[in-house]
Parts: sequence; structure tokens; C-alpha cells
Amino acid sequence: MSLNIKDITIDEIREAIDERRNEYLQELLNEMYPADIAELLDELNLEEAKYVYSLVDKEEAAAVLMELEDDVRERFVNSFSTTEIAHDLIDNLDSDDAADLINELPNNLRGDVLSKIIDRQQAQDIADLLFYPEDTAGGLMAKELIKVNLSWHVVTCIREMRAQASEVEHVYAVYVVDDQNVLLGLLSLTKLLIASPRDKIADLYSPDVISIKAHQQGEEVAQIMNKYDLVVLPVVDELGRLIGRITIDDVVDFIKDEADKDYQLMSGISHDIETSDKIWELTKGRLLWLIVALFGGIIGSRLIANYEDQISINPEMAFFMPLIAAMAGNVGVQSSALIVQALANNTLTGSVINRLFKELSVGLINGLVCSVLLLAYSLIFTPSFALSMTVSVSLLSVIVFAAVFGSFVPLALHRFKIDPALATGPFITTANDIIGLFIYFMIGRLMYGLF
Repeated sequence: MSLNIKDITIDEIREAIDERRNEYLQELLNEMYPADIAELLDELNLEEAKYVYSLVDKEEAAAVLMELEDDVRERFVNSFSTTEIAHDLIDNLDSDDAADLINELPNNLRGDVLSKIIDRQQAQDIADLLFYPEDTAGGLMAKELIKVNLSWHVVTCIREMRAQASEVEHVYAVYVVDDQNVLLGLLSLTKLLIASPRDKIADLYSPDVISIKAHQQGEEVAQIMNKYDLVVLPVVDELGRLIGRITIDDVVDFIKDEADKDYQLMSGISHDIETSDKIWELTKGRLLWLIVALFGGIIGSRLIANYEDQISINPEMAFFMPLIAAMAGNVGVQSSALIVQALANNTLTGSVINRLFKELSVGLINGLVCSVLLLAYSLIFTPSFALSMTVSVSLLSVIVFAAVFGSFVPLALHRFKIDPALATGPFITTANDIIGLFIYFMIGRLMYGLF
């Protein structure tokens, strides 16, 4: 396959659809990757997309469906009847993808679709997966895998593996279980190939296997697979029984989704939206933190109003207000971003006190450097020695405070099970702006009283 959607025009495709040139369309589709076919369907209207999808090879149809953007796939799937979803869509999907697809359906249709799946074992596997939250190991796993019993001989093992392999698209590992389906280890295909037909699996398998419980969070799955360079991870229940496996492609999708979510939170977007969403959806996702920033600005303006007399006596103080607020916000975002990254990668070490003390030290060094530079500038371009000292001491204090505050907030949010990515968005910036200005005016009042 080498044809890309950019090599042909949508008008050519639409013309072929109108003329029902199925042979031409199938030839094009056979030369395209699933991702390119999904991109093509996204360019067509609903009826045209359904017609083209009906011509896709059955083995490719499942991959094409899962390559569609979430909102596009939801509209596409909802245009089918429950019988068509069960027979034409679900039938070609792995259990984890099928569960994801059913989760996107309205609640009143899920049971109907499950009841119309012909393969009852497949329906049961999908139903089992629907009980797990999407962001847990159970929600990421697929039921399709290859397992062999500890007591089998090699000849029995090979026969059973052949039967199981028909349900598994990619064989990454062969798991060894006992009569209670408890995961015991892994079977090397190399050892299996050179073993005698009468050898027992108990003598060939390796007990060195890493697994994860179904209730554990998706972040833990990603961390384990990254740490041990795994392409597949078995999932067990509380009794250690093998219930599924998670493959690296599912983890990559999960990481991407989480990264998108965190980036949006850091940008002040309250829930998952796309540029293609309707205006009202885009507005809802962005309005909340804009209102938070608005109220923060109002508080900041009231704070400045409270020190109006001080500014009127020393109007040159107003020149440095934007600088103080900007530095407070920048330092806070830097500190919180590092903590959020460490929490996401599970690389945060030491106690909270040690972490805050370290950030205090960094803030002190950075603050000293920046305040000395600002003092030199002020002494050259500002006639008032009192003002020079005020802005320099204020900048040092603000940077130290913002560094500690920027580290503390994501740690506190994480402690209370709130996404710490919130700490790098408008919340931390607005808070530091207000507190930075407050510190500036308080030090200004004190310093001008001394000089």
C-alpha cells in the first residue's frame, strides 16, 4: 500500500461514488493505509462515508474505524442500526476496541447491541470490559491472548495455541497459568520450538513475569511498560488470575489522550474539545477559566485601588507593576510545570518539605540574580534610590514566594486526587499576579517608610 489521500481529490472520490464505480474505489482503498482511509471518510458526508466504508476489506475495516477521530466515529457509528453495529462493526474488532465503541453509544442502545452479537463469548468479553473505568488497566486491556496450562505437554500446548491464535491479531507473549487460571509466568517460543513433544510446560516456562491488577490506573500501566520496555502487559484480578493483556498501541493512545487533556488544562480549557467542535462546545470549554482570570483581574484592580494613595505619592512605582506581576507568573508556572512533569513520570523523590526547600533555594538564587540586574538598571535609569531598593527587594521576595507556591499547589492538588495540571494554568498565574502585587506594595510601603 502506497497511495495517500493527498494523491487524489475528494471530487474524484465523490464522482466515483455517484457513478457506483465500486471496482475503482476498492482498488484505491486496497492501496491505502487504514489511517488514510479514515482521513478520507472524514472528508466525505455521512452517506458517502458509509458507502465507502462498506467497500473496505473486512480485515481493514476494524482498523479504519478505530483510526477515526472520536467525534467523527461517534457520529458515524450512530448512523448505523444496532444490528448493523453488532454484525458489521463489532464483529471485526478486538474486545477492547469493541468496548470503547459501545461506550460511545447512548446508554439505551448498549444492551441492545450486546444482545445482537452472534458470538456469545465475544459479547461476554465485551460486557466484562464495560465494568472497568476507561482510565484503568481493566479499561485498557483486551481479552484476546494466548495462554497454556502448566500441566500440558508440548504437543498439547502447540495444538491449543493454534486454536487460540485465530482470535489474536498479534502474538506478543504466551502466558502460563494453572488450573485456576492464576498467572504463573511466560513461555518462550524458542524453547517451545526446540523442546520434545513429550516435554511438560512446567519444565520450560519462566516464572519471571510482570503483571498489573485490573483496578490500577492507566498512568501506572504506562509507567510500568516504560520502565521495563514492555510491548505487552498481562492483567490479573485480585486473586492473580489472568483476565487480559494490554498492548503498547493502547498505551500510546492513552498517553496521547492524557497529554492532550493535561495540555488543555494547562491552557485554561476545562474539558476535552476540538477545533472542529461546535461554537457552544468551544465556548463552554474555555469560558470557565476566563471567568476565573476575570475575577482574578478584578481582585488585582481592587488591590491596586487600595494602594492608590501610595501610588499617587510615588507614581514611579506603577512603572514596575507589570514586571513584578509577569515575573511572579513566569516563576510560578516554571516551578509547577516541573512538579507536574515529575508527578506524571513518577520521578518525584524525597518528602514534600525537602522538595519545597529545594525550590526555595532555587528561587533564592534566581531571585538574587534577577534582583541585582534590576537594581543596576534602576540605579542607572531611576533617580530614586528608595524605588530602586523597593523594586529589587520586591522582585527577590516575589520570585522566592512564586517558586515555593508554584511547587506547593500541584503537590497539594495531587494529594487530594485533583489533576495537578490545573496548577500550571490560569489558576497559578492569576494567583501569583495578585500575591506578587500585594508583596510589591507591602514592601514599597515598608521601604519608603525607612528611606
